[in-house]
Amino acid sequence: MPLSATAIRKRTVRVAALGLGVGALGAVYLWHTNPHQPGQVLLPCPLKWATGVLCPLCGGTRMAYDLLHGDVVAAFHDNIVLFTLGIPAAVYIVARWLGAGLRGRYCRPRLSARGNAVVLGIAAVWMLARNLGG
Repeated sequence: MPLSATAIRKRTVRVAALGLGVGALGAVYLWHTNPHQPGQVLLPCPLKWATGVLCPLCGGTRMAYDLLHGDVVAAFHDNIVLFTLGIPAAVYIVARWLGAGLRGRYCRPRLSARGNAVVLGIAAVWMLARNLGG
């Protein structure tokens, strides 16, 4: 049985509030924990830990820290691709989901096979470029 528009709105508000709360807690913790300094209590990248290879998301925590502190240039240098493509894509997806949910419409953002290929291709090229480029 499909959900009513009111139920979809309520669920959207609940999930958005939960996401905002968890994000705020993470931001407060990250504000006081400088990932540029060694010895901080942060989750390490499993791929880098196991192989020494930078994954496409490596630098994301440092980028978030720098953005929280208003250092856009440093955030850009921490992970160029995540900064220029990932942030706008995440903002678009969340805005689309939130907008539809608040109007009482069900929205489940999905990528097509072509979209998946593009995302994986960009990630693979970025991973190779940052590990082979020095």
